[in-house]
Amino acid sequence: MSCRWLSFILLSLCTCLQAEQNFHCVGTYRVFQFENEHVRVWKTVIMPHQSLKMHRHDCSRVLVALKGGKLTKMEDTGESSELFLEEDKAYWLDQDALHTLHADINESEEPIEIMVIEVKA
Repeated sequence: MSCRWLSFILLSLCTCLQAEQNFHCVGTYRVFQFENEHVRVWKTVIMPHQSLKMHRHDCSRVLVALKGGKLTKMEDTGESSELFLEEDKAYWLDQDALHTLHADINESEEPIEIMVIEVKA
């Protein structure tokens, strides 16, 4: 095997390892889109096997799955439920019950990306 071929293989391997490392280093995040008197909109990306911290929604909302996957909603009471988000589909979720919190956990092997459109009362 020539030195040139070996160098190519090593460079390719390093590039793949760096790309994989960067993928796992990026955490779950939210990006604000806009807000007006009717709605508040943000994009949420939940990385594989990561979760959003405990939170609540005081308004009903529409979720649009840009990249789908399996979400587990973990209530602060210990109860859990599953939501399977299909790519390019929209979902309606009612406002959360008073005095409750939940975390959303991505149970998938790929990032889940959703647009959240919170409808103001």
